Amino acid sequence: MPEIVDLEADDLLGGRLSPPRSTGAGNAAHCGPVAVDMDRDTLDEAYERLHKMGPEFGGDEEGNNGLSNHGPMAVEVMVRRGLDLDVEHWVDDYLPRLEELPTPSDPISDENWRAALGDGRRVADWTAYFSRQTAEQPWRDVLIAWWPRLLPGIAAGATHGVIRVSHAVRALLAGDESPSAVAELAHGLAFWAGRSRTVPGVTAPTGRLDPAAALASIPRLDPQRGVIASRLPRLAELPDWPAAVSALRPPGDPHDVPALLAELVDAATIRYLTHGHGSPVLLVHTATAPNAVLHTLPALPSALWSSSLTAAWAASAAVIAAYEPPSPGPYDQAPGSPLGGDTAAAALDRAAGHGDEHVLKFTDTAVEVFERTGDPDALAAAARVAQLISPRLS
Repeated sequence: MPEIVDLEADDLLGGRLSPPRSTGAGNAAHCGPVAVDMDRDTLDEAYERLHKMGPEFGGDEEGNNGLSNHGPMAVEVMVRRGLDLDVEHWVDDYLPRLEELPTPSDPISDENWRAALGDGRRVADWTAYFSRQTAEQPWRDVLIAWWPRLLPGIAAGATHGVIRVSHAVRALLAGDESPSAVAELAHGLAFWAGRSRTVPGVTAPTGRLDPAAALASIPRLDPQRGVIASRLPRLAELPDWPAAVSALRPPGDPHDVPALLAELVDAATIRYLTHGHGSPVLLVHTATAPNAVLHTLPALPSALWSSSLTAAWAASAAVIAAYEPPSPGPYDQAPGSPLGGDTAAAALDRAAGHGDEHVLKFTDTAVEVFERTGDPDALAAAARVAQLISPRLS
């Protein structure tokens, strides 16, 4: 097995990925390092309730995509951030929209898994398979074995496959290696495998552009219509797509990957401020998908980091091409949602009061960006997402 670089997130970027810290404003508990032992029971209980449900809801009998179950990802953010939110009540409110996990019907094995990859009808079979794998082996070994197999299909579930896996890995790396937390990794891997979907024309970056410039150079589909599963194949028809995907500057070696991925997350987060209106929900994933990869790196051998960057970059670029408007739009300050002079604590408080799962996850990312860069536009983007997406809590 390749050597694992067993580093804390601090070590990856010399402190630039440090845990959230107090900003001296608002409720400091929202920004300080969370004692996982204190909230482990809350997280595990939420996982156990949500694991009775499938990873999607509202699809059809042919296995075509519905909407993704964001519950486990959202509760991980709530607990890790120590948000002023009743997790049990939030789950109570969220569960009725979900559908029960189907009964497995056709076992997946180490010999036949390739035939089941990307078959949404087999998600229960995948869940049973990964539940067995994580029961029989250390969770890191399962992750390392399957990460390169699943990485080409990073667009699975509009990137929710890799995002769900990352939130599970964050809980595990923070010390919650309970059966419920390990089961959440199994559910995330199963969703990713069942919905595996490739981005066409992906090659490793060979250009000279930094992430912000590379994102700005992405061509757009015209027209931007249909669900993401119908949009992604059309990227192959864009004449400028291959050049745009390769235009990002490559890392000098694998240990440059975390810093370059962080730059991509920073650029995508701030870009949401002026372009998020084009598709408020889908465009959050231009930032949260590469952030998911970034946070999984500490659990992976460095030999897998460069390919992880390539996949994360392709995912962000694909969502921009499929959903982002061709030009920035105006944004106005809304009462109670300042787009300037905000604090990390205030942004997290706002997300907790808002309650929407995408707002919670994007704000979590935006606060990380602010704490890494000091750029107030990151917090302005967090305020913007709360304006554009309707709240779920009153």
